[in-house]
Amino acid sequence: MPKLIVVNRDGAEQTVEGDKGLSVMEVIRDHGFDELLALCGGCCSCATCHVYVDPAFADALPAMSEDENDLLDSSDHRNETSRLSCQVVLSDALDGLRVTIAPED
Repeated sequence: MPKLIVVNRDGAEQTVEGDKGLSVMEVIRDHGFDELLALCGGCCSCATCHVYVDPAFADALPAMSEDENDLLDSSDHRNETSRLSCQVVLSDALDGLRVTIAPED
């Protein structure tokens, strides 16, 4: 099972494991991180699962869709490492991925 390192808004870091094929959002939600609202449930229709991804994993991530890009544009907290965690699927290539839950808009 790939490991995912999650940093909450207070800076506390926790390592969790998730099944391959689940989205990063699902893994975070399933481990009880209440800060990640994920209101649309992973349908890529909101930006409440916004995370910052460790730049070391930039090349391992899937390309960002136009819909994801548009939704992230609506966030006041977007930066160069922003992604919607519902659009990143956990895999062996992402073992050890570190994400930080972005501030709420």
